Amino acid sequence: MDASLTVINPSGQHTQPPIAANPFLIGRQPDNHLVLRDNRVSRLHARILREGPDYLVEDLRSRSGVFVNGARLDAPTRLRNGDVVTFGFEDSYQLVFQKNEPTLGNLADRVSSQSSTAQPNHLGRLRALIEVARSLQTSLSLHEVLESIVDAALAITRTERGFLMLRRDNGNLETEVARDAAGAPLKASELRVPTRIIARALDRRRELLSMHFDPIVADAEVPDQSVAALDLRSVVCVPLIRVRSGAGLHETMVSSPADTAGLLYLDSRVDLADLSGGNRELLQTLTIEASTILENARLLEEERARGRLEEELRIARALQQDLLPAKLPGVGWFRMAGSSVPSQHVGGDYFDAAPAGADWWTMVVADVSGKGIGSALLASLLQGAFLHAPTSAAGIRTMLERINTYLYERTEGEKYATVFYAALHRSGQLLWSNAGHCPPILLGPNTGGELTFTPLAATSMPVGMLDIAQFSVRETQLEPGTRIVVYSDGYTDAQNPAGESFDQQRLHDLMRESAAGYGAERMHAALSAALRRFVAGAVQRDDMTLVIAEYHRESAAS
Repeated sequence: MDASLTVINPSGQHTQPPIAANPFLIGRQPDNHLVLRDNRVSRLHARILREGPDYLVEDLRSRSGVFVNGARLDAPTRLRNGDVVTFGFEDSYQLVFQKNEPTLGNLADRVSSQSSTAQPNHLGRLRALIEVARSLQTSLSLHEVLESIVDAALAITRTERGFLMLRRDNGNLETEVARDAAGAPLKASELRVPTRIIARALDRRRELLSMHFDPIVADAEVPDQSVAALDLRSVVCVPLIRVRSGAGLHETMVSSPADTAGLLYLDSRVDLADLSGGNRELLQTLTIEASTILENARLLEEERARGRLEEELRIARALQQDLLPAKLPGVGWFRMAGSSVPSQHVGGDYFDAAPAGADWWTMVVADVSGKGIGSALLASLLQGAFLHAPTSAAGIRTMLERINTYLYERTEGEKYATVFYAALHRSGQLLWSNAGHCPPILLGPNTGGELTFTPLAATSMPVGMLDIAQFSVRETQLEPGTRIVVYSDGYTDAQNPAGESFDQQRLHDLMRESAAGYGAERMHAALSAALRRFVAGAVQRDDMTLVIAEYHRESAAS
């Protein structure tokens, strides 16, 4: 068989069916090639297609989707060794793709058969085998690969025991693989040399290979742990280095403890280690390859984690966008248009509008301090806080005071939000409060027919900044045709590729230009288009929100 799947069921059991059919069907119904017994999986969920040397996985319009390394598929995707296929549920099946190629399993035997003769092409043969090993660098069975590395090292040096130890985040060495020359596993405790002594020697050494472990002999703290006391005839230690990009085999040096990922320890009670001929260079090459495998495994895990995080952020962004109003009023005495563009996957800006009975509409625009998931969660919290939608001055003031107390008690001023809240009556009566937000602009004709331009300055500090904050509510009478333009500071701070800001004056000038004959929707479209032209695709540092509400006088019966 050319490829197989390691199937991990919800209870953790493993099976390894071959991908023997083309296409290879996966789903809940019994006639699939791989039957997944989970009612949440679709009857015909996915399939794997072979195209030449490649295998592609495809979602067959399933309910929950198909994910590769945490990323949801929207098109057939080529599978690589070690890719993990899931189906939208954390507690369901996992499929690990493996393309069967020559493995490291027989590497020790091949090396052993040649290591007694120092032939000129000895190193070349091992390097060829190592090229095969690289196909396993993304394999799920990293431990098996490292076992084969230890077996090969034992065969090269003709030593009796091998221990592959990795340096953890705390700097300590822990045994990952322990084997004897016959391939039998050993207990980590069978390494009687204290690991702190090995770690100290590893940190002090500069050369790539140390044939004799002299620091053990010289260590005064444990005189009974010398090579002689342990009845060892030979000890070999080889650092597992962090290979520098572009460095050749002979250029790679260990210059500091940070350069080492661990070490390969070999010892023998019977014979001296065989480092004659090309064996020394073979061992160096083998440990460099082990270091590369470990580094690639680490990078692969980081990539998978990043893929899972990006998928979670994609879902979070979709959910946050769903929390914005699905439809804004486009006819009647109150009309509104708005948009919010997050600078990252999720944003801290929020806006909404809601009717409060037959004669009132309420609107809110909020900008939470900071960026990222924390700000997005707080913005979602604020949405729930404004659902009550008060329409009296006392009600608005009480609501803001409660939100302020709630936020301050939980964040102690580290997270706060600027808020503009307004309640508009059918008669044109506008009750509003500006808690530290960018001053919204009232655009409307006065009695002479000329455009008026009135900023609604802040009436208080942001909510959540201080527990002693007081929130006042102002009242304004709107004329028919008046528009309320509310924006976040990310709008005026937006920058083009040259680093120039959109700035408040530019926005105000565009408001005046687009106000004549433009309703809320057309004016919003014009200002948004002007901003897009200005930033020209440059990445922005803050969320950009723009909301335009419009008042028209109508009778109560309309």
